[in-house]
Amino acid sequence: MIARLGPALAAVVLTASAPLPASAATAQPVPRVMAALGDSISTGFNACGFYVSCTARSWSTGDNGAVASHYARLAKLSGTLQNHNLTFAAPGATSADLLGQMREAIAAGADYVTILIGAQDACTRTEQSMTPVATYRQRLDTALAALRSGVPGARVFFASVPDVRRLWQVGKDNALARTFWTTARLCQSMLAAPSSTARADEQRRSRVRARVIAYNRAAAGACAAYGPRCRTDGGAVFSYPFTLDHVSKWDYFHPNTAGQRVLAERTFTRGFTWIDPR
Repeated sequence: MIARLGPALAAVVLTASAPLPASAATAQPVPRVMAALGDSISTGFNACGFYVSCTARSWSTGDNGAVASHYARLAKLSGTLQNHNLTFAAPGATSADLLGQMREAIAAGADYVTILIGAQDACTRTEQSMTPVATYRQRLDTALAALRSGVPGARVFFASVPDVRRLWQVGKDNALARTFWTTARLCQSMLAAPSSTARADEQRRSRVRARVIAYNRAAAGACAAYGPRCRTDGGAVFSYPFTLDHVSKWDYFHPNTAGQRVLAERTFTRGFTWIDPR
């Protein structure tokens, strides 16, 4: 199953704890090994080919110059990170898969981990099958506890789950987008009956959006519990006003190269202050 991703709406800034300003953050040494955990957004799915992952264009670990990923920016500060950009994220992954991905990162000795997980927990076939918030939080806590034990001192960055209702808003009047969503049954909890203005459908979309907001709050709580070596984007991804120009025309769902670049920009500047050893 393709991982479910939806671009974000600039509306709610209550989704994650605000990151520390650069002046207040303790500078961190550039990581030796970094790893991307999560779903298809972090694998660059549909960013360069038809229904394939394009890890070179990942906002996190990609090395394509058009994206300016976390890896690309950090590699400029330290040659030791070169070619130590690992992607354990996988299309279709939910929070249930996070611990397994984290164990792979631990085995690789990753001392910087980015996490973007939860879109697939919300983008289910029905609203009723979305992951409960308490379950989502417990899975994040378990994965972070494993990292703390396996790689003491590892840094973690959480990107907020995008606002899936924003995708519906920018695409509902586009015939091709509606066709892809319906034919492939993409994110039906949100995108079912995309042209409907019925009260029941409007309420359903609002509830799914509320679940995404709750996931982001849960991730912020898990990050705070992990301690000062964890940062969030403060809801920057969720609140970004994406348009269809940021979405792959192969499915009107996943971010294209331009979308991945925006994700990199919105997240890197809200993360850690890194020491430039030069």
